[in-house]
Order: sequence, then C-alpha cells, then structure tokens
Amino acid sequence: MATIRIEQPREADLDTIHRMLTDSYWSPGIPRETVERACANSMCAIARDEKGALIGFARLVTDEATFAWLCAVIVPPGKQGIGVGRKLVRTFLDHPELQNLRRWMLGTRDAHGVYAPLGFAPIKAPERLMEIRNWSPYGVDTK
Repeated sequence: MATIRIEQPREADLDTIHRMLTDSYWSPGIPRETVERACANSMCAIARDEKGALIGFARLVTDEATFAWLCAVIVPPGKQGIGVGRKLVRTFLDHPELQNLRRWMLGTRDAHGVYAPLGFAPIKAPERLMEIRNWSPYGVDTK
C-alpha cells in the first residue's frame, strides 16, 4: 500500500515528476526548471510504494487561509486505478492547516470521477470566473 506524505520532492523525484508531466495533456514540454520552481512554491504530496519509489504526485497552490488550487495530480501508468490519486487529494483535504478554506478549485479534462467522491463539483457560477490563458507556454499547444 502507498505511503502518502506532504513533503517537497527529492532531486530524483523531480526527474520522475518532470517526465510524467511532460507526457501529460496539461503540460507537454514543460521545462524541468519550471517543475522545480512550481514545487518549491507549492505544497506537494508524494505517494511512495513499499520500496520508497514515487508512485504519485500532487501539487497545491494555496494561501492556507481562504483558497486552494489543486494541480498536477499525476499517477504513472501501472499505478492508476487503485486509489493513489484520490488518496493524494484526500491528504490535502484532511491537512490541519487547510481546514475552513472558502474555496478549493481544480481543472480536469477526464478525471471528474476521481474528484467528485471527494466533494468537487462543477462550478455553480462559471460566468463569475475569468482567466488569462497561454495555450502553449512550453511551445506545445495544450488546447
């Protein structure tokens, strides 16, 4: 069974995380330096197998007072479908310093079934939200 902790990734973890994110639909081509900087400025959750190998990663951007944006929840092929991603998210949701936040948000193209059981739902008033979006920040279009 996976051990999940909120911790910063090790140097070797960053190589694995970078490889997984580069292959993802939301950050193809992301530079390793960007992954490292994003992790350094976020709260990270790491899932490890019984041998200590990284089998899942999630990143949370938060002020720890009112808002959290869940991003980069990723589990490598072969470890998907056994609850690792959901447990990573649950670790954030249960964290004592993150209780009573007014809003948690995330974006997903295809994992609604992972997040809905944890309480995430479609935005009730999407017309209130706005964004500036760069569809190809790393030279690969993510539309």
